[in-house]
Amino acid sequence: MAEYDLFVIGGGSGGIACARRAASYGARVALAEAGRLGGTCVVRGCVPKKLTWFAAQLRRALFLAPGYGWRTGEIGFDFAALLSARDREVARLQGVYRRLLREAGVHLYEARARIVAGGPPHVVEVAGERVRARRVVVAVGGRPSLPDLPGIEHAVTSDWVFEGHYPLPRELAVVGAGYIGVEVASIFRALGSRVRLVYRRELPLRGFDLELRKELASALEREGVDLLPGTRIERLERAGQRLRLVTSMGELEADLVVYATGRHPVPNTRGLGLEELGVRMNREGAIYVDIGYESNVPGIHAVGDCSDHAGHGLDASQHDLTPVAIAEGRALAERLFHDNPELVAYETVPTAVFGIPQVASVGYSEERARELGLDVVVFTTAFRPMLYTLPDLPARTFMKLVVDRASDRVLGCHMIGDDAAEIVQGLAVALTAGAKKADFDATVGIHPTAAEEFVTMYKPRV
Repeated sequence: MAEYDLFVIGGGSGGIACARRAASYGARVALAEAGRLGGTCVVRGCVPKKLTWFAAQLRRALFLAPGYGWRTGEIGFDFAALLSARDREVARLQGVYRRLLREAGVHLYEARARIVAGGPPHVVEVAGERVRARRVVVAVGGRPSLPDLPGIEHAVTSDWVFEGHYPLPRELAVVGAGYIGVEVASIFRALGSRVRLVYRRELPLRGFDLELRKELASALEREGVDLLPGTRIERLERAGQRLRLVTSMGELEADLVVYATGRHPVPNTRGLGLEELGVRMNREGAIYVDIGYESNVPGIHAVGDCSDHAGHGLDASQHDLTPVAIAEGRALAERLFHDNPELVAYETVPTAVFGIPQVASVGYSEERARELGLDVVVFTTAFRPMLYTLPDLPARTFMKLVVDRASDRVLGCHMIGDDAAEIVQGLAVALTAGAKKADFDATVGIHPTAAEEFVTMYKPRV
């Protein structure tokens, strides 16, 4: 049998990051991926989503152009050409990942792997052969799920939206107002579709700061998204060439129904031999891991969306993000092969929702800080960005700082508006370093920018 120090099952963001980092320290590493390299993020998630978002932003910019003297005239849009270009970029990135693994010295098995005997060393069956591995990392990610609902076979998930080929829908119903729901609704509205966003709660983006959520609801309505809060889907029906949604608030029709409900993906852990080895998993199939990303079975580890950190006080639901999977994979490799017990800074993980407008946050929401018993001071500002003044179009940027009164430490930064993701990424460095409000106040802003408002908020909200 071939023998490896580390065998990674899953070629997504976390698995590839772990494999490459471990190999850089001289470990003998193999990685198995039966599908396309890059995982959800590259194939049907972050990358194709952001590319489609860019297309939506460009159409939106056309409405601003006349205010700056541009005569745009008649401009056409070829949705099929966009999807083809998107596919070419995804294919290019898969080639990049294959090259990076090869250059790192990682042996790639383009096949499904299964653990067939415990250890260590564990025995893994892959591509018709068996190999030994001192440690196995499960990094298989997750997949979206659909509820058990009459007619649900007529709906699609975000996987289909960002991986498939189809005509641009004239009318779209998006069910669910989490990250994916808000993003899909925003993108297709900006591309010209009529969009209804259907969700059960009062506001979108459960888990985000409450003020931010209220601002987002108003912003989505300004962009022309029809919001249907407090609405429960009872069934879906075929209505000729269209679909009918029967809801608790009445009926509506659409050309396409996208389901984006649920906070977590369903882990792809079934059939890997984990149950037979006695690996503890939660009800959905995520593997319980300790602070070192190790399961209850020695030598079996998990990172990314298929892991569950609940056993050591972390709310895993807040961290099903590509950069977190990458950070966990690298941290595990550091711990195992470089004697570096590196920890991921979960409390200051920044996150962004690529809606139109963007939403971005890092640190605690005001509600979470108060739940923890902290006495907080809150600073907010809202304004129309300069870009929209000459076209005289309605738009609003909102920013918020949550500060611990006792220590003056900034606990949370929240923003909705253009470039929110780029701005909050920089602020995440400050929060990870333990910056205080006094440090923000002492920082000179870049003028004229939106970002400077984060360092000029002097009056706390009353």
